[in-house]
Amino acid sequence: MFTSKFASKQADLLCDALVAADSREMAYRLLDDLCTIAEVQALSQRIEVARMLRGGATYQEIVKQTGASTATISRVNRCLHYGADGYVRALAKLDHQEGR
Repeated sequence: MFTSKFASKQADLLCDALVAADSREMAYRLLDDLCTIAEVQALSQRIEVARMLRGGATYQEIVKQTGASTATISRVNRCLHYGADGYVRALAKLDHQEGR
């Protein structure tokens, strides 16, 4: 079983709330209440960067399409290769749901 470095009762509650979002609308509502617009934009950008890196895009292509800094792209890339597999698992599940 995976144990996160930031695991706590509060983080457990957050994760449970995220998992409980059973529709895109519910997820939007939760994110709207939990995060600032800038925080949601940053998270959205990171998942797009991860998707593009998995698809073989270059840093230059990702910067141009997403506006992400090379530091952000590098951090996401490091997580894809050496992280907790969160991006990998989430993107694989999305690919499966979309029939890819």
